[in-house]
Amino acid sequence: MLFEKLSEVLDPEPHHASLNMAVDEVLFATATEPTLRVYRWARPAVSFGYFGKVADVEAAWPGREMVRRWTGGGTVAHGGDVTYTLVIPRVCAFFRLRAEESYRAIHEHLAALLTPLDTKVRVAPFATTKVSDACFENPARHDLLGTAGKIAGAAQRRTRVGLLHQGSVQNTALPADFAARLGAAFAPHLTRRALTQGELDTAHKLSAAKYATTAWHRRR
Repeated sequence: MLFEKLSEVLDPEPHHASLNMAVDEVLFATATEPTLRVYRWARPAVSFGYFGKVADVEAAWPGREMVRRWTGGGTVAHGGDVTYTLVIPRVCAFFRLRAEESYRAIHEHLAALLTPLDTKVRVAPFATTKVSDACFENPARHDLLGTAGKIAGAAQRRTRVGLLHQGSVQNTALPADFAARLGAAFAPHLTRRALTQGELDTAHKLSAAKYATTAWHRRR
């Protein structure tokens, strides 16, 4: 297992794209132990990496709600996927893994959960030639591949506070309880708590000040 214990923040209410990103950042700033959040989208959305070009995203996904992530990576469509975030504070041993090692370890444990659903699940041994900015059209090393191609990818950000890992699972049939089982793939001991009103209020303020602004969307 990746962690001895894991705290899962329950957040069943679908949020707009900017608020989803803000909640992740709030949890990242305050978590004192490995934390998982699985979340939903209020409407079909697309997130794009910190260094992405908003004009390219607008051209490829007209009409979709868009948000620039704090993490890197490519463009990811949301709404039909299972989206999750892992927050690992710097005090955790896992934080000391190099970026590539942490990415591989998370996906290897995710693969163990997905393999019974798709016998062709495997960790990509290398990146493929880039064909677009769409994350799921460009498997990176240690992404998860399945019968239909790439089925799981993620993006990370590492600071002095800890590690933020934002992931998506899609392009494969998932049981209704998959999201509820995700935490068990990462830790044998799981505690669950609701997202607090204080965390949500702080996230609304951060969304309005940062993730929902034109300055953030068009920073490049």
